[in-house]
Amino acid sequence: MDLKAKIKQLAKDIAGDIIDVRQHLHSYPELSFQEFETAKFIASALKKIGLEPIEGIAKTGLSALIQGKNPSKKVIALRADIDALPITEANEISYKSKNKGIMHACGHDVHTSSLLGTATILNQLKNEFEGTIKLIFQPGEEKAPGGASLMIKEGILQNPAPAKILGQHVMPLLPVGKIGFREGLYMASADEIYITVTGKGGHGAMPDRNIDPVLIASHIIVALQQVVSRFATPTTPTVLSFGKVIAEGATNIIPNEVKIEGTFRTLNEKWRAEAKIKMKKLAEGLAESMGGKCDFHILDGYPFLYNNKELTRRNKEFATAYMGVENIIDLDIWMAAEDFAFYSQEIDACFYRLGTRNEEKGIISNVHTPTFNIDEHALEIGSGLMAWMAIKELEAV
Repeated sequence: MDLKAKIKQLAKDIAGDIIDVRQHLHSYPELSFQEFETAKFIASALKKIGLEPIEGIAKTGLSALIQGKNPSKKVIALRADIDALPITEANEISYKSKNKGIMHACGHDVHTSSLLGTATILNQLKNEFEGTIKLIFQPGEEKAPGGASLMIKEGILQNPAPAKILGQHVMPLLPVGKIGFREGLYMASADEIYITVTGKGGHGAMPDRNIDPVLIASHIIVALQQVVSRFATPTTPTVLSFGKVIAEGATNIIPNEVKIEGTFRTLNEKWRAEAKIKMKKLAEGLAESMGGKCDFHILDGYPFLYNNKELTRRNKEFATAYMGVENIIDLDIWMAAEDFAFYSQEIDACFYRLGTRNEEKGIISNVHTPTFNIDEHALEIGSGLMAWMAIKELEAV
């Protein structure tokens, strides 16, 4: 039996166990940097397959090594994120979240269980490849500053130092059985914007005696769109969105202040820095011109995610050999953000997509929604494919 056939058979053999792992994780989700029970579960699972996890990296992160023959020849890393979101699950399933207000609505339970499956396969085949595979189970992907940045600071890319890193993420827009790749720029940077507009509140019937922060805030929101429409070049994808505005007045009460929260995303670091300066200057100047004040704060988030072209092209070929050319999809730029981007700024990286959609079963909801779910056949595919790509990448010159 050749290597590909062996991996596919192993993936099939363990599929039921990996589904059980995924459903357990889905039932007991934990928020970013609070994944204590999740980390214990992962550590136990790694020990069961004969690995020795290193725990407590960035508080709740873990790593483990799978050493083949000649372990120092080449080192690559495989990463999965482990945290969940503050969402109340609406699915009526046997493994529905038991932790109120918390849900694996972005598929991190899938990433974690799939990587545990990959680890099981690779550990059984460690006498058939040369080099070392570093497993990374990362906390806090959903919350700034991102668990990836913290794990990097604590040395996850050292001792041993991987030359490449692969990451997998669910994609409910792709049918189960399909895999998506994109070379080069793929996902956007993401900064959080927090604005407090201060005026002088009072009776709504006497606006002449007040400085209306609601009106000022409205002008600021509209004016800031000029940063995108009039300053960003057509070749620089940029998104500016505001999702939270709080003005706690009433029908006849003008409040003293308004709070605004939003996100700024792009794929160019030079423009990213320039835009933040422009937005701050515009908002503060506009508020002052209308008699108010504006406190404009930007929390720097994740950088853009760059897929190394050579590495991604090569792994797309590996995936084609494993899945068939008809199941490989070319992806567009996506303006969502991922803290895997921090790894891509440090070493050659490939972040690809695992199809999880099944319209016949009604599995169509997007990530970050209370009805998100997957076709669990994706777990067998994800576990086997990553094991295959990891071994082939170790073999690559």
